[in-house]
Amino acid sequence: MVRMKGSRALMEQLRAEGVKYIFGNPGTSESAIMDELERYPDLKYVLVTQEGVAMGAADAYARATQRPAFVNLHIETGLANGISLLNNANEGGTPLVLTSGNKDMRKLVEGRTELADMVKLFTKWSVELSHPDQVPGAIRRAFNEAKTPPTGPVYVGFSANSMDGEADVEIVPSTTGYHRVEPDRRAVEEAVKLLAKAKNPIMLIGDRVAQSNASKEAVRLAEALGAKVYAASVSEFNFPTGHQQFLGRMFYGFPEPTKVLSAADGLLAVGNVFTSYWFFDTMGGRTLPASTKIVHLDVPGRNVGKSEPTDVGMTADPKMAMAALAEALEAEMSGSAKEAAKGRIVAIAKEKAAQQAAWEKRLKERWDMKPMSTERMMTEVAAALPPGTVVVDDSVTTRTSVMGAIEFSTPGGWFGERGGAIGWGMGAGLGAKLANPDKPVVAIVGDGSAMMTVQGFWTAANENIPTVYVICNNSTYRVLKLNMNVYKNMVIKDKSPSKYIGMDFPTRLDIAGMAQAMGVYGKRIEDPREIGPELKKALASKKPAVLDVVIDGSL
Repeated sequence: MVRMKGSRALMEQLRAEGVKYIFGNPGTSESAIMDELERYPDLKYVLVTQEGVAMGAADAYARATQRPAFVNLHIETGLANGISLLNNANEGGTPLVLTSGNKDMRKLVEGRTELADMVKLFTKWSVELSHPDQVPGAIRRAFNEAKTPPTGPVYVGFSANSMDGEADVEIVPSTTGYHRVEPDRRAVEEAVKLLAKAKNPIMLIGDRVAQSNASKEAVRLAEALGAKVYAASVSEFNFPTGHQQFLGRMFYGFPEPTKVLSAADGLLAVGNVFTSYWFFDTMGGRTLPASTKIVHLDVPGRNVGKSEPTDVGMTADPKMAMAALAEALEAEMSGSAKEAAKGRIVAIAKEKAAQQAAWEKRLKERWDMKPMSTERMMTEVAAALPPGTVVVDDSVTTRTSVMGAIEFSTPGGWFGERGGAIGWGMGAGLGAKLANPDKPVVAIVGDGSAMMTVQGFWTAANENIPTVYVICNNSTYRVLKLNMNVYKNMVIKDKSPSKYIGMDFPTRLDIAGMAQAMGVYGKRIEDPREIGPELKKALASKKPAVLDVVIDGSL
């Protein structure tokens, strides 16, 4: 046991946890922390000028390193600014430790905010410390909570006296956890019985596959089943997008995906994939027919069978469970069943080829559009990306073109936004680059999302973080227009055209100009032929840069 101030105990515990970066924006309530940091040069404070940038950076850094990231914001005011992207971290299961300072506990009568209560809806665990001797244990538990599956964000608040007071403390790092849980053998047997006889099997996978490093197991299982593979709630590399059985994203709950899934007689769902868009909320009922037999696998048991009635529920680590399923299927399937699976793969490959042909046809038809089409934009971007580039994808409605033009085949090579809040991509580009200092990082960000946290350009310049931003500048909240059309046509059955109030930017945003004002190279691009040369030049500069690409925003 060593006697020290709470602020020093915090720094020692962060050092023990292997923390390299503190993403934050300080205030007076963080004075003790900022003063103590002067004695810890190995803990790099990454200053942001808007809290959403810190949250986005920490989110991407944690996902890229697969280790909890550390954020420090300012009392209730700064903390409130970070809650929108805290929601995204919570929905996506990002391992993140969020903290902030608070008034002294003796201010109880005068009034102080219960910071832990502010964020408890969006965290696995939230607590505020009142004494310095609580600091090491609370931080150790926070890191344990954040990285234990199902992973997610946690919150620790520091009263002033917990930082300024002294106590005898012991600094011990959080445990090296071994969290892979094997599936129940009976569940594997029952799942194999169901899936082995399926004539039209489908795999619906989510980000839990990536979080478990289970893409190889997913491929093996898909090939054993001869199953079509669709991605739901996808924002990381779960399955090679160029694989002949991968048929793209699926928005569960929409009419067309429901039709596709309803045709399956054996559906293997991996992750929290049965979360429908709010337009088509099942209100507790089923979306798929009883004829679609469902095997649902996820880490938290609360997700299994929570909305769709499930025939076989499995609570286990996806990597271990899919390996067990593949091995059992390969052993149990008859020769004729294996031949049938091979035949299905041939048919799926033809469907994949038809998808590619449709993409190429659309690309050709929209090649010379002015403003340029998203298909042309992303084809030009894809052609200029060096091997090994990490893509941060906050492109929103341009994502279909991102995935059409770029093939993702490597774990850790692609990270997308998840959750309902926009503004993630600006900070995420910074966090992804800090996690991958030796790889090029390109962040593709919609103009509406960029404006939520455009202050990230200043941090890129201040810290010289050489992320290259490619802005999809369509001068509109296009996603809102698409959703409005769905709402009017499918929900309230109103065929009259919408006026799209509050969904356009009549004065097109000059995001390149904003970047220049904050010390970052900015280039506005209207000619698609400029994209490749400018992107290559930006990456070669080893400095942050912004390519503000004007694109078509029509529906």
